[in-house]
This record gives sequence, structure tokens and C-alpha cells, in this order.
Amino acid sequence: MTDGVRSDDPSALVASLFDQYQPALFGYLYRLVGTREWAEELTQETYLRAFSARDRLPEVENRRAWLYRIATNVALNALKRQRRFAWLPWQGGANDPAPERNVAERVAERNSLEKALAALPAAYRAPLLLYTHYGFSVREIAEALNLREGAVKTRLYRAREMFRQAYAHEDRYEEP
Repeated sequence: MTDGVRSDDPSALVASLFDQYQPALFGYLYRLVGTREWAEELTQETYLRAFSARDRLPEVENRRAWLYRIATNVALNALKRQRRFAWLPWQGGANDPAPERNVAERVAERNSLEKALAALPAAYRAPLLLYTHYGFSVREIAEALNLREGAVKTRLYRAREMFRQAYAHEDRYEEP
């Protein structure tokens, strides 16, 4: 894949990937980790790693999948580190303010969807987001997450089931 940029300048290729995918990549990472600040940090880390590996970029066939693989690995590693230190007393709950009671119905719906998505383990959340929200094919997801296509299909099936259950649970306990 050429992405419309000359493949003889690896730094220009990384800059092009940033221009093309930064907003979508940030959204993907935000949905994986749940906080804006953390997603911004992970997006920067993703592009730093991509820049460090820029010499390999001209040979990469699917640059979008390559970039999302880096982002997924960065996010999964960050989530693992967070779990290791979650017991520390300065690690509180989410810092996001509680939504007001008079918000529009669609905001409440979005919150329910986000909570249900956040309830999924990252290993299932990532392929579901890549497939449903970002339009990746099963093959691209397999490449991005370093999985077999059969494993991607299985994770997608299980992720949908877990999401349905989490969403039904969230919907059932919603405040009036």
C-alpha cells in the first residue's frame, strides 16, 4: 500500500500516517482505555514507536494495519501496567464527572454503549472496535493484532455476545 506518499522517505511516510490516521487512531485508543488524557498519551507513544521503526515502513504492505498493531500493543501493555498497580492508594476511580440528570436521551444511550464496551476485556474490545467502528476486514484485524483469521472470527463472535450481555445489564440498571 502506498498511501499516496513516496516510499523512499520513511520519515515522510510516518508523517503521512499521522495526517491520515491520527483522529481515528485517537478514537480507537480512547475506546480501548476510556480516558481522553491516556488515549492522547498512547497516541503519541504509538507514533513515537512508528517513527522509531520507520526504516521498515517502506516494505510494509498494509500500513494502516501496521499502525493499528503498534497502537494495540501500546494500549494492551498500558492496560496490563495499570492492572499491576491498581491496588495502590493513589489510583482512584474514573476522574470523569458524573453526567447531569437532564442530559439528552442520546447522551444516555452513548454512555450505556461506552460502559458496555468498557466491560469487555481488551483482547475482545480491540477486534470489535476495529471491525465495527473502523471498518477493518478480518484479514486486516488478524494482521494488526498478530492473530490467525480464525481467532479473529472467534473473538468477534464472543465480543458481540459479551457486548450484548453487558449492554443488557447496563440498560436494566439505568437510573430513571
